[in-house]
Amino acid sequence: MKVFFSALVLILGLTTVSFAQKGVLKFKEETHKFGKVPQGTPVTHEFVFTNTGTDPVILSNVTVSCGCTTPVWSKDPVLPGKTGSVKATFNAAAAGSFNKPVTVFSNTEGGSITLYLNGEVVPKAAKPASK
Repeated sequence: MKVFFSALVLILGLTTVSFAQKGVLKFKEETHKFGKVPQGTPVTHEFVFTNTGTDPVILSNVTVSCGCTTPVWSKDPVLPGKTGSVKATFNAAAAGSFNKPVTVFSNTEGGSITLYLNGEVVPKAAKPASK
């Protein structure tokens, strides 16, 4: 009975370890600070990641909090050791501070990670009226 129990524990342990080996997203940065951005000027940042896991990573979706941010992401599976990216363009239409989340959904252990774009949109200098 002890041999059976030991074998069962060993099999369960190996099975658990094999399922734990998944793709892992490691982003170079999770927040990008644009600083001051002139109003009416779209700005883009590319978040680059490496798959540090053992299985391919597939980005299934990337969502944003409003229509002022547009994401584009790697559609092909990212193999272990390779890189992929998520580009986000923020349309700086309204003056003021911004902190925009970009949520990346994938087949990794946690399932999602949130990246951030932040900065301050400053009004453009007014053009002098022509006479």
